[in-house]
Amino acid sequence: MTPIILTAAGTTIPAGLNDSKASRELIARLPCTVELHRYEHDYCGVMDTPLPYNKEDLKNGWKNGEIAFAVDGGYFAVLYKDEEISSEFGNLVTLGKISTDPSVMETLPAGISLKIELK
Repeated sequence: MTPIILTAAGTTIPAGLNDSKASRELIARLPCTVELHRYEHDYCGVMDTPLPYNKEDLKNGWKNGEIAFAVDGGYFAVLYKDEEISSEFGNLVTLGKISTDPSVMETLPAGISLKIELK
């Protein structure tokens, strides 16, 4: 995992990115900022330029705390809860995972500018 830092609304969240094609492309773009909004299970926002990915990296569902790219809409997402029902959601590429309790996401405002940078 490549260590990164996510920063939003004065909160710093340690995380790591895996070695997938999509993650390597994201690392090449760092530092970057993505505008995200809180939804039922995640913080999600459309990336200016979608990430390339390998089809074999597509999956359904997530583990709480995963960082993912939803290919259907070019969405960057931090998925922080409801993994037990997540298998109904598909076309996700896991990019990595936050390294702290995922509930930290629930302390953030509804709309955030998420800065992503290498640690």
